[in-house]
Amino acid sequence: MSAIEAVESDFDTLLRKQAQFINYVLKQLLSSRQINDHLKEAMSYTLFAPGKRIRSALVLWCCEVVSKPSAGINRNAQIAAAAIEMVHTYSLIHDDLPAIDNDDLRRGLPTCHKAFDEATAILTGDALLTLAFEILAKEIDDPAIAARLISELAEAAGPSGMVAGQMADLKAEGNTGNEEIVQYIHLNKTAKMFRCAAAMGAICGGAGKKEYECLCEYGLKLGLGFQIADDILDVTGSSEQLGKTAGKDARAAKCTYPAVVGMKKAKELERRLTDEALAALKPFDKKADILCQLAMALTERTK
Repeated sequence: MSAIEAVESDFDTLLRKQAQFINYVLKQLLSSRQINDHLKEAMSYTLFAPGKRIRSALVLWCCEVVSKPSAGINRNAQIAAAAIEMVHTYSLIHDDLPAIDNDDLRRGLPTCHKAFDEATAILTGDALLTLAFEILAKEIDDPAIAARLISELAEAAGPSGMVAGQMADLKAEGNTGNEEIVQYIHLNKTAKMFRCAAAMGAICGGAGKKEYECLCEYGLKLGLGFQIADDILDVTGSSEQLGKTAGKDARAAKCTYPAVVGMKKAKELERRLTDEALAALKPFDKKADILCQLAMALTERTK
C-alpha cells in the first residue's frame, strides 16, 4: 500500500467510526420518544440505511477544530449532528418520491416509498424534519445556542436554501440551462446545508467571529464541490457504486455542470472549489487536518 493509499484508508476508517457514532446518537434519540410503530419502522429504515454521514461528521469535526483541547465530549455538537442528518434524510425521502425524482434506489436499498408506500414516505420525511427541530429545542443545554442552531438549520433547509434549490432544480428540468442557473441550484440545494453543518459545529465549539466565518466559507465551497462531484459520478459511475440509480440526471434532462459546461470544465471547477475550501482552513493550521482530508476525499470519491 502506498503512502497516499494509507492516508486514504485511515481517513475512511475515521469517517466510518464517525458514522457509527452518529448512528448510536440517532438510535438513542429515536428510542427516547414515543412514536407510532409503523412510522418509527419507516423512520429507522431510511435513517439507518448505509450512509457516509458526511454532514454530521462535518458538524463534529468543525466543533473539534475550535474547541479547547480540554473541552471533552460536546453533547450539543452530537445533537446538532443528529439534527442535520435527520433533515438530510427527510430531503432524500421527498426527493425520491414519484412527484419529484421518482427514484427506486437510495443508499443501496429500495427508496422509502418503494419499501413502504408513498403516503408513509411523505409522513416519514415530515416526521424526521420536525423531529430535528424538536431535539435542537429540547436537548441543547443552552437556550441561546439552541436558538442559533435552529436558525441556521431552518435557513439552510428552508425556502431560501435547500427547498429553493429543489424548486429551481425541478423548474430547470428539460431546459438547456446555463452556468448561472446550475450555480443557483447547487448553492441552495446542497452547498448551504454543508455550510450549515460547519456553522453548527462552530457554534457548538464556541467559535469566534473569524473562526465561524472561515468554517462557513469552507463548508460552502466543500458543498459546491461535493455536488459537482456527485453530478460527475452520475455520468461516470454505476448504480452499484453509487447506491442510487446512475444516469438519471441525463434521462431527466437535469441542469448539472457536466450537462451545461461539459465534463472537462466541471472537473476543473471541482478542483478549484476544493482548493478554495482548503484555503479557508489556513488560519487553523494543523488543527484542521481532518477537514483538509475530508475535502480531498470528497473530490476523489468514486461513490
